[in-house]
Amino acid sequence: MKVIAILNQKGGVGKTTLSINIARALQLGDFNVVLVDADPQGSARDWNDANEGQLIPVVGLDRKSLPADIKNLSGYDFAIVDGAPQTKELAIAAIKSADIVLIPVQPSPLDIWATNDLIELVRERQELTGDKPKAAYIVSRQIQNTTVGNEVRNVLAESGIKVFNSGTFQRIAYSDIITQGKTVFESHDDKAKSEMIKITNELGEFINE
Repeated sequence: MKVIAILNQKGGVGKTTLSINIARALQLGDFNVVLVDADPQGSARDWNDANEGQLIPVVGLDRKSLPADIKNLSGYDFAIVDGAPQTKELAIAAIKSADIVLIPVQPSPLDIWATNDLIELVRERQELTGDKPKAAYIVSRQIQNTTVGNEVRNVLAESGIKVFNSGTFQRIAYSDIITQGKTVFESHDDKAKSEMIKITNELGEFINE
């Protein structure tokens, strides 16, 4: 089972949105997927309650024992971990659990600076393990018809961490689907679907690099 943790210690960057939609995209690609809610706030669990558990299996593992707990999950090809903001201990636990860490970041200097501590935690773990987990940025909630997203990618690339070419834009569909217990794949927003398909395809390429 591949474990993909979506982390950022800053809130409001789209972690849960990415977690839910990437999990659904992989599921629709005929993979067995579980969504792990590692955030004590339980947003992914609330989303799961809204659809009465009809889309993706969701488990709550919001403890420091996450690395051991996640090993008890069986029968899945992927575990997508929706990480907690602000809590260093839970971030460390998620990093220890992960094969891949995806870091969503909004296109602003404050959001870029906010990822520095998380990157340090990832690098500390990589020093212990050789190269695990692999890490990449995803630029999220970009504003349409601006060049800010590409400018941010150039800045992030200077860190030496991979930056996905794909990302998300600000769309009403993303907030609507959360409250409805759905994903973009149950919506009529083809642009949002396309964004998530591109991100998931790029994730697949990153896993196999």
